[in-house]
Amino acid sequence: MPQLAAGDRAPEFVLPDQDGRTVSLEDLRASTDKGVIVYFYPKACTPGCTKEACDFRDSLEGLKAAGYTVVGISPDPVTAQAKFASRHDLPFPLLSDADHTVMEAWGVWGEKKNYGKVYTGV
Repeated sequence: MPQLAAGDRAPEFVLPDQDGRTVSLEDLRASTDKGVIVYFYPKACTPGCTKEACDFRDSLEGLKAAGYTVVGISPDPVTAQAKFASRHDLPFPLLSDADHTVMEAWGVWGEKKNYGKVYTGV
């Protein structure tokens, strides 16, 4: 699994968001002064992923004031992303990378270990 290093240009992507609209990294970059915070999560509506998303939600105004925008990406389908965004009032795009292409390009999809169990995921 390739890892991005400090200073590497992030791989471009175009993915559907929770509303079925197409979102690209290029468009996100154009909409902000400083940069794009891209975070990846394994599954919508799970406790850890919910905590992470709500932290971004609660910090969003400060991040925007500093010139950043936020986008979350998971392998969940668009319908799960829509439910997650609605349930937790998430005001930023949640993108569906169902075939893991973007996650693989960014080095976040691959073999993982959790409590001694090996699996493939985010």
